[in-house]
This record gives sequence, structure tokens and C-alpha cells, in this order.
Amino acid sequence: MNATVVVILALAVGTYAFRLVGPVLHGRVEIPARVQELAMAGAVVLLVALLATGALAEDGGFAGWARPAGVSAGAVLAWRKAPFAVVVVGAAGVTALLRAAGIA
Repeated sequence: MNATVVVILALAVGTYAFRLVGPVLHGRVEIPARVQELAMAGAVVLLVALLATGALAEDGGFAGWARPAGVSAGAVLAWRKAPFAVVVVGAAGVTALLRAAGIA
């Protein structure tokens, strides 16, 4: 077998096993409240890091001012509990207007 196929199969088996562990161990293992809090905080930190990387960086450099401004506008709209479509269109609109004005 090709090494690539072996790696794909190993990852597939690992993924299936990882997903199977949750239902199998449900109710048998008690996770401390502090660990649950840290896991939730870690998920939030990871999502914020991904958002910051996507908003601020492009091709290993700064993405320009239009994209972070659009992301900020979307964040404000989401914080104000605007519908998802309004958040997306608002963020894209702010970015497009700034780029049209020559602010990359």
C-alpha cells in the first residue's frame, strides 16, 4: 500500500476511535468542574485566535485595514444581536466600501 493511503487510514481509524470514546465513557468518567471550565475557555481562546489570524493576516503579512474594519463591524452587529445575514452583509459591505475608497 501507498504511504499516503496508510496515513489516511490511520487518521480515519483514530478519528472514529476518538468519536467513539465519548458515548462509550459517558457517565463512567467524571470530569472535574475546573477542567470543564478550562476546556471551554480554551475553545474560546482558539476561536478568537483563528478569527484574529483570519482578520489580520494574509500571505504572511498584514491584510490591510479594510478586513479588520469589516470584521469589527460584523462583531458589533453580532453583539447587537442582528440577524446572521445582516452581520455577514454588514461586514462585507464595510470591507467593500473601504476597499472601493482605496483603503486596502
